[in-house]
Amino acid sequence: MTKLLDDLAGHYRAIIDGLGEDPDREGLQDTPLRAAKAMQFLTHGYQQDLNDLVNGAVFESAMDEMVVVQDIELYSMCEHHMLPFIGKCHIAYLPQGRVLGLSKFARIVDMYARRLQIQENLTRQIAEAIESVTNAKGVAVVIEAQHMCMMMRGVEKQNSRMKTSMMLGQFRKSQATRTEFLNLISGHR
Repeated sequence: MTKLLDDLAGHYRAIIDGLGEDPDREGLQDTPLRAAKAMQFLTHGYQQDLNDLVNGAVFESAMDEMVVVQDIELYSMCEHHMLPFIGKCHIAYLPQGRVLGLSKFARIVDMYARRLQIQENLTRQIAEAIESVTNAKGVAVVIEAQHMCMMMRGVEKQNSRMKTSMMLGQFRKSQATRTEFLNLISGHR
């Protein structure tokens, strides 16, 4: 077991004990290690680098119209309560001579989602990353998610959903471009 994993497991054991539970009872004996492994997985975006992730998968193309990738599922952790938020990400960009490999959109979403986050920053990070690797004329990102920190605790509103958007380049400058994107992602339901 690595030192980091060992340390995390020790912290989870202390949390279980602090809650008044017996970390040595049968059902909890392996929980600290399992929880530590789960947290490492849920935050592995910290160990990823955008350039390594894209790995040169930007290709020449004459395409200069809008490209939309929608309904990319995402799972992240609220940095305020360390509870999950779960949703979908919709991305559009206007290529100018280069397109990004399709799977890279999902990988970029995952890289930033797999960190302690707030949805507002996640939306911006994804948009800026796609803009930087594609040099697109414009990038648009919309995320819609449900937050367990609002559903399971606090106000306990089960049907609430948060939507955030980030528009860069032509999507920010042109109402028509922005409207086309928003119509495309809303028309699929």
